[in-house]
Amino acid sequence: MPAANSTFPADALDPEQAAAVTAPRGPVCVLAGAGTGKTRTITRRIAHLVQVGQVAPGQVLAVTFTARAAGELRTRLRSLGVGGVQARTFHAAALRQLRYFWPRVQGGERPWQLVDHKIRAVGQAAHRAGADTDAESLRDLAGEIEWAKASLITPEAYPAEVAGARREIPTDANLIASVYAGYERLKLEHQVLDFDDLLLHTAAALEANAEVAQEFRDRYRCFVVDEYQDVTPLQQRVLDAWLGERDDLTVVGDANQTIYTFAGATPRYLLEFTRRFPEATMVRLRRDYRSTPQVVSCANTVIAAARDRAAGTRLRLEGQLPPGPEPSFAEYDDEPAEAGAVASTIKRMINDGTPASEIAVLFRVNAQSQVYERALDEAGVPYQVRGGERFFARPEVRQAMMSLRVAGGKPGNDRPLAEAVSAVLEPLGLTDRHIAGGLGRAPSLAPDGHIAGPENSAARQRWESLRALVVLAEELAEVDPDAGLAAFVTELETRADASHPPTVQGVTLASLHAAKGLEWDAVFLVGLVDGTVPIQHADGDPAKIEEERRLLYVGVTRARRELALSWALARTPGGRRGRRRCRFLHGVIPDHHPAALGNGRRAGSKPRCQICGTPVVGAAPGASGALVRCPDCPASVDVELLDQLKEWRSATAKLQSVPPYVVFTDATLTAIAERRPADTAALVAIPGIGAAKLQRYGPDILALLAD
Repeated sequence: MPAANSTFPADALDPEQAAAVTAPRGPVCVLAGAGTGKTRTITRRIAHLVQVGQVAPGQVLAVTFTARAAGELRTRLRSLGVGGVQARTFHAAALRQLRYFWPRVQGGERPWQLVDHKIRAVGQAAHRAGADTDAESLRDLAGEIEWAKASLITPEAYPAEVAGARREIPTDANLIASVYAGYERLKLEHQVLDFDDLLLHTAAALEANAEVAQEFRDRYRCFVVDEYQDVTPLQQRVLDAWLGERDDLTVVGDANQTIYTFAGATPRYLLEFTRRFPEATMVRLRRDYRSTPQVVSCANTVIAAARDRAAGTRLRLEGQLPPGPEPSFAEYDDEPAEAGAVASTIKRMINDGTPASEIAVLFRVNAQSQVYERALDEAGVPYQVRGGERFFARPEVRQAMMSLRVAGGKPGNDRPLAEAVSAVLEPLGLTDRHIAGGLGRAPSLAPDGHIAGPENSAARQRWESLRALVVLAEELAEVDPDAGLAAFVTELETRADASHPPTVQGVTLASLHAAKGLEWDAVFLVGLVDGTVPIQHADGDPAKIEEERRLLYVGVTRARRELALSWALARTPGGRRGRRRCRFLHGVIPDHHPAALGNGRRAGSKPRCQICGTPVVGAAPGASGALVRCPDCPASVDVELLDQLKEWRSATAKLQSVPPYVVFTDATLTAIAERRPADTAALVAIPGIGAAKLQRYGPDILALLAD
């Protein structure tokens, strides 16, 4: 627990969090599962180090991957009374350092400017190399260049590296290398940098100039890296340059949430941290304070089936919240039917009191958003699409801030803040008709049961953005009743700088990647069919399949209380019902659940594949679910685990003087090796394991699986 002179109350941290917070100065690795309080832990560690005098606030550099996360770190540190800590993204930190050191390492007063139109520059290079220059091709080429630079791969080495990595590429490797080389020459000719250059030049400045490195290392003494499982080789090179020979480093991450390897991220540095720093303090955070035990159990079951898991990834979450509803599973005939049912459920939840902003619909690819936008529109449910334009970059928000700034400079505005803000925003699209439900509350229902508000999506999103500003004004007025428009504009500018937008009162539509780092009371995971989850191009590559499984795990762990998983057998009404539900749901859906039977299986009907749900020809009617599988569906048996289970069974049968099959049949052991149940609920769901065998053998099996 925290030291006696710590400012933190003893009950604010659990034992593992406290161990990470109060660990001695030096290398610390925190393996933090989803919902285990990693941000609380690292901010309090920084505050603790400052408070006990081990480091000054200005000597701490904390880096993470998004401006939003960096802003949250700064906000939390300020609330702990620790101002002056530099909490930035890797790129923002590198840009700041490069601006300072540029005159000494490159000459000239100011660093080269960032390239204004990267795609345009890639297009010029592609044209010179004879590559396709349509918009999609240019995006693909830009992505490959970003991956190569993040992976520290030069244009000359690119063809060999992609061949060795078996990376899927959009066109010929030599052609991509030619475009890459041409792009680098263009930037050099025009003396501009891209974002990856910020990191490359910063690392090179520290590596090649001892004076610069010494000045930097005198300035910063302590480093904290959040989401360490997502660092790229280029970011690790920068971190190494920052550190030099020192080891005052705290890293926090969860290899089970590594979902950006396509962009160059690797969990290798997290998993090998103690190999690099043998004296490092290692702490594992397993207590989940975000989700109900039911959601936690579902997440554990999803990730427990992962193959070839490194030791550092075996974090079994332990739910700490009161029980909630079991996750729901549903199968639909087609995508519009699935979307319509989800929209109807969401509308009912909102009517029952769940805030729209506490509900999310998550999907694998952005193209899946359209059918849900249409369904929510038809149901009169407000929504926002995450991953689009940032809140403070939206035209209506920029226009609103300009108008508020002008109004704030005029004398005589003595109305309550929320009223004054509403009056300024009304000409911009915030009309009384659209806020009939009251400022700061959910919009009212029209006579037809629809939510009052603009009819089309663009107008509705504009209205929601403006209404969010009014809600923020109400919140500021509660804290500071004397606050006026000038103070409100200052608050908005502070939030914009910290990438901390107000919450728009709408259901969130987001891809699974965009949902990383967020959470909601209720989450709908939709479109869970093979070919989408896992994505089709992942088939044939075990590493990509496992990343897709981790992506589903991330989606499940976004839910605090309610979790719904669904899929559709056809894309369009009346279309061919040839889809198979997501293979990762095998063992997740309880065997007694109708969705586990697939396509409405009835008693006495043909056995169905427990991965995709389609009929299996030739399967024995009484065959165990462990072995009923389509020829095309991949087996996921952990062979090494199955051998260990059989050895345990032989030893157990010998002690009890019974044949091995009396303990467990081969089919049951195969099911255990496939599903890797993480708790008794998942174990008892396997065919052949009843209450008696659960009581007799359950602890041994779970202990073996946890080892």
